[in-house]
Amino acid sequence: MAKVTCSDETVLSNMPIIEGRDFMNTPPLKTVRFGGNVVATLAKFKQGDTSDYELLKHQLADPDIKDAQIINWLQEFRNCVTQLSKDHEQLIYVALRLPWLGRSPAVVEEYLSFLSNLVSAQTVYLRACLKMVVSNFKPSDHKTILQHVAGSFSDPGLTLGIVDPQCKLVTNIFFHPSHFSTSCFLMPILIDNFPFVQKSSRTLECYVHNLLSGCCTVWLSFTLPRSFSILRLMWCDVSLLSLSLTQDEDVCSVKSSPAGTNVMVHPVAERLDTLMVVLLAFIKDMCHVNGCLDVERTKDLYKDLVCVFDKLILPTHASCHVQYALFYLCSFRLALAEAFLEHLWRLLQSQSHPAVLRQSAAGYMGSFLARANFLPVATVRACLDLLVPWLHLYIDSQDSGSRAYCDITLHGPFYNACQAVFYTLIFRHRSILEGNMKKGLAYLQSLNLERIVMCQLNPLKVCLPAVTNMFAAITRKYQLVFCYTIIERNNRHVLPVVRSSVGGDCVSTNTNPLDSFFPFDPYVLKRSSKLIEPLYQVWEEPCSDADEDDFLRGETPETKGVMGMTPGSYESHLHSPSSVGSPPISFLQRPYHH
Repeated sequence: MAKVTCSDETVLSNMPIIEGRDFMNTPPLKTVRFGGNVVATLAKFKQGDTSDYELLKHQLADPDIKDAQIINWLQEFRNCVTQLSKDHEQLIYVALRLPWLGRSPAVVEEYLSFLSNLVSAQTVYLRACLKMVVSNFKPSDHKTILQHVAGSFSDPGLTLGIVDPQCKLVTNIFFHPSHFSTSCFLMPILIDNFPFVQKSSRTLECYVHNLLSGCCTVWLSFTLPRSFSILRLMWCDVSLLSLSLTQDEDVCSVKSSPAGTNVMVHPVAERLDTLMVVLLAFIKDMCHVNGCLDVERTKDLYKDLVCVFDKLILPTHASCHVQYALFYLCSFRLALAEAFLEHLWRLLQSQSHPAVLRQSAAGYMGSFLARANFLPVATVRACLDLLVPWLHLYIDSQDSGSRAYCDITLHGPFYNACQAVFYTLIFRHRSILEGNMKKGLAYLQSLNLERIVMCQLNPLKVCLPAVTNMFAAITRKYQLVFCYTIIERNNRHVLPVVRSSVGGDCVSTNTNPLDSFFPFDPYVLKRSSKLIEPLYQVWEEPCSDADEDDFLRGETPETKGVMGMTPGSYESHLHSPSSVGSPPISFLQRPYHH
């Protein structure tokens, strides 16, 4: 007959006091357990007697198992953890399925101690333990490992809330930077467990929130360069969601629900909004301690996020919202924004980088300068003082050569840099001129924009018509450049055409030969926009006067026959031309700004 062992006060006598609860003086739960202790059971199993072994597995799998029973078993497992080799794989897998979440603090404490001892003594179970942890990142019938604070994301500040202290223990066990082997196993597990895009917003929200609050919080506290690499999967998925906004007519509109609500009509847009809420809230919480900016933590997060930007965001053409994470982070301190601009500038002029990335860097630089209202005019002018001389040097290098003609495949980075300058001036010319019109005009005249516009490379022919027309109207008003003669001449020549997708001879003019887009176009996701809108420079219609009537109406006679297009996101891939570089000028050589 099987031995009967009743639990007593010794089960809890060695447990610590957790959250004010004294387990030494707490009456134990009366439980009944069949079979011998774990050491004896393992010894019998080794000799070929599996009866108690199977009974032990059966009792561990009991859905009605009590707290005291769990603690009793786990303490015995810890005492013989060195014997739990791969031969006992089935037993360990049953133990890993113990319903410890939502249990008393004593159970949680004992379970985490068991996991810590197990992965230290038997590394063969590390992958299984990681799978168990990550599987609980998604909501289920019990609490998630990293407890989601109800209502935290509806708060206007978009804060993440306080992570359960129990959760800190489990993440420290598995995601501690000293466990180098963890990272090798962790990424595939995170990929396998990442919810499908079709899953509910709640499931995506919980998974990403727990991923950030758990893995990355622990790693970032040790400033590991790899700390943000764990987000690779999330960036990819959100980028795909962003791209789908340009591929589906219903999603592209990103219509929001009736006024007063925060739900996007289209489910794809709603899921993307949910993920952006989580990400922006995480960035805010990671960079602030007790409401104050922690400069060192912010610098570390910036470095890691720039690595993600280079690997995932920059090569993704026409992504809509993911890049706003870096936009938001740069708003915390001017030096971060200037470091980001310097990074883009180096990418643009570096001949060691593919032309497609250099062109994308130019688009990011122009869009950031135009839209980030936290950039002072001094920073804008400093960037123009880098870009415009570089354009003149490029013209110098081509004027006497055999490639001095309009060709996107040869001069792609040059054209994108021209468009970046034009776009920046469209949005920032007023801030340059206000205060002292005379000095502002003298500065704009010193840029010698006329030479760029009239050079043989002919940038006005390939830039977006909307940008060209706006730039022409503004420069005409201030008598900086007269672009309309060139625009009219360009329109008389046949531009690249695209044959109708439905067949036949119908063709349409390609109004975006550069396949360019502006990464910081207006942010349309409703809930996450709460943190973006205060930082964003919206387009302000110019004052209506005789000189700007055509600009306001968008009816310049020189653009007849060319389909109008507003600066936006486009779907095709960029070309791959070459360019020339010049030594970078570092923003970071200047004092660190507040």
